Amino acid sequence: MNTLDSTARIRARRPRIAVLGDFLLDRWWHGTVDRVAREAPAPVVELAGARDLPGGAANTARNLAALGADVLAFGAIGADEPGDRLREGLRDAHVDVSALQCVDGARTTTKARVSVADHVLLRLDDTQREPWPERVRHRLVAELREAVTQCDALVICDYGAALLDDAMIAELAELPRAALLIIDAHDPARWSALRPDVITPNAGETERLLGRPLGSGEARVGAAIDAGEALRSRSGARSVVVTLDRTGTVLLTDGARPHRTRAHAAPEQQASGAGDVFVSALAVARAADCELSAAVDLAQLAADIAVERTGTCRCSLDELELRATAAPDPQISVAELARRLDAHRNAGARIVFTNGCFDVLHRGHTASLKQARRLGDVLVVALNSDDSARRVKGPGRPVNGIRDRANVLSELSCVDYVTVFDDETACATIRELRPDVYAKGGDYTPEMLEEAAEMRRMGGEVVILDYVPDHSTTELIDRLRTTAEA
Repeated sequence: MNTLDSTARIRARRPRIAVLGDFLLDRWWHGTVDRVAREAPAPVVELAGARDLPGGAANTARNLAALGADVLAFGAIGADEPGDRLREGLRDAHVDVSALQCVDGARTTTKARVSVADHVLLRLDDTQREPWPERVRHRLVAELREAVTQCDALVICDYGAALLDDAMIAELAELPRAALLIIDAHDPARWSALRPDVITPNAGETERLLGRPLGSGEARVGAAIDAGEALRSRSGARSVVVTLDRTGTVLLTDGARPHRTRAHAAPEQQASGAGDVFVSALAVARAADCELSAAVDLAQLAADIAVERTGTCRCSLDELELRATAAPDPQISVAELARRLDAHRNAGARIVFTNGCFDVLHRGHTASLKQARRLGDVLVVALNSDDSARRVKGPGRPVNGIRDRANVLSELSCVDYVTVFDDETACATIRELRPDVYAKGGDYTPEMLEEAAEMRRMGGEVVILDYVPDHSTTELIDRLRTTAEA
């Protein structure tokens, strides 16, 4: 079963999934630092923007909905401003929040990250530490008792907060068994009485469950496989998926060969919640009756996609299908690219666009492309065709044909799509693709660029990137010719 088979089954089935756990709000604040505070040796961050996103179990619920499930949220939050923002974010994601209790006198757990120059400088946690009232637990269990028999799966997200205490676990163990029970917990051993179908511990959680280290790098895979029986016994789970970040995952099921996935590492981003994406994709695929190994494969692909962007991770069913149907030819037609970008845009992605000949790739190009990618979630590079490059650059150019230029660019991890235009400017391509941001190298000014004027007419943003001195394609070609002649 391949990715498209799995996504087709999910669309046809549209499973109904309940999520119980620790619902919190992720706050992402970003800005710049130009000075130090007078009263203390601390940087002063000038805020440039902020985003509030569902986090924890709320991010799992948001991802399940984006991946094609009908989702019911079960949990407790404070009757406060962060709680209002969290409920709003879940409603916008089409999650049913009727069973998400707002409790007077409690606080909604928030995690606020302050970032500068693409690095998280500080995280501020405001946590509900006091026990939740017993009436909250009793109401949740009563509502779950009815819902669990009507759902295709129950996903429990236990981040070690106050809600899912031992008394709550004991009451949950008395409920009718869910058709599929998946548990993502910091301490899986606490849930052994529920006999989960699948647990998804990361490396640290696996080591705590075993009481010994796994090692490092690839060695962890073999160590996890050797410990499969112990992991299942101590967690009570039928199957264990050990998630190992950049190393990938390993699925351990009694009576079956271990199943391995490999992560496709992305550049480091300010990302959080990749594990939520993995669990969500695994749950929705398994609830749609995909084979467990196929569900794990789909979950790995979803996590790979999600960590390519900043913020709290999210992946949609459309994005999975786009990745599965990506053409091997790096030159995507503008019409096809417009369709793909619509899917990214509907998933909340910010589209960045740049253009040029990129004839002989050098450090100035790669530095600009990496900076452009950090301006959004998807980077599109529009290449001048050979005829267009010849008209712009003169006789003897381009040195490399369009096929070679497109292939080299498509291999860069910061570049998501490459397309080709035949005019002397990319204005027509911009009108068709409708990017959010137009980025151009620091050797230009907005007044020099017809594309900049086109973007502003469309209401988009124009960003001039940092200038990298002493890196010019023309100068590089001249040096090569001089060396050859000498």
